[in-house]
Amino acid sequence: MAKVTIADIAREAQVSVTTVSRFINGNYGKMSQTTRNRIQQTVDRLEYRPSASARRMRQQSTHVVGVIVADISNVFSSLLFNGIYAELQPAGYDVMLMNSNNAIEQEHGEIDRLLAQEVDGLIIQPNSRRFATYEPIISSRTPLVMVDRETADQPETVSKVVSDNEDSCRRLGETLADLGYENLVVVSRTRSEVSAQALRIAGLRRAAEERHMLMLTIEADSHDGDWLQREIGTTLNHLNGRTALISLMGPLLFDVLAVLRTLGIRYPQDIGLVSFDDWRWSQYVQDGIYLLEQDPQLLGRRAARNLLDQIRSRGDDKTGDPYAASQWITLPVATVASPSI
Repeated sequence: MAKVTIADIAREAQVSVTTVSRFINGNYGKMSQTTRNRIQQTVDRLEYRPSASARRMRQQSTHVVGVIVADISNVFSSLLFNGIYAELQPAGYDVMLMNSNNAIEQEHGEIDRLLAQEVDGLIIQPNSRRFATYEPIISSRTPLVMVDRETADQPETVSKVVSDNEDSCRRLGETLADLGYENLVVVSRTRSEVSAQALRIAGLRRAAEERHMLMLTIEADSHDGDWLQREIGTTLNHLNGRTALISLMGPLLFDVLAVLRTLGIRYPQDIGLVSFDDWRWSQYVQDGIYLLEQDPQLLGRRAARNLLDQIRSRGDDKTGDPYAASQWITLPVATVASPSI
């Protein structure tokens, strides 16, 4: 007869692997008594017994860290992971990279699998607006750093490392106002409940209100290039005065440039063009594009350093409090000037 695993227990008890893992480790948290009884009955019925090596695993470090990124096809995610790996690998940790594909359910399943493997810590680029989604991590006392995106109600005891999205965009808006721009057309593409682009929009809107500029937003979402061309063309045709077109993410800038070329719109002659970006490929487009540039590799490095601090705070026997080493870190966004505005 095959050895019973916690996955077998989870399936029979109709709960997640994470819930079974927490039960076996005595981390009941908000687990109901009914759920605890059902798991215990299943454990007894299937005669599940954790191996000695598994018990040691729960008491000692596995030297494995889980990283969940939102979109592995995005250059941002590659650079972010590169920064994380550059800190963790020399410290003796293996890194398991997972892609949530901007889907909350997929992200939840990956968290379950990583917790079931008793990883020493997690770094997550979150998809959910509510922090309650990540409570199982806290219940298991697993070191955690949220990176790039911000949930609405994240406790101060949980680390996050983000870029200065809102204030950098407010300053951008003020710069454009000083240059005589009267209209801001902001193009975004969000694929999950939470996105750094929301804070960028908030910063630009604040500047527009303070400096009496008109601000319009175009949410590209999953629309194709033809749709984006119609939206940008129609929007620009109805505006009077100097207009700046702002792309809020690097990959979206490719699409915006294609639209402008098709419509025969020149920058800076017809409009100003600005983009948020993670790497300077756009410097090779004409004379370059005015950028707000964040540093994904530095985000990754700082997240990994704090995770290591949490792991050390918890200790090898996992009895300490990892969250005593938690920090909220905001990294600056650089301005890369060019004549596109």
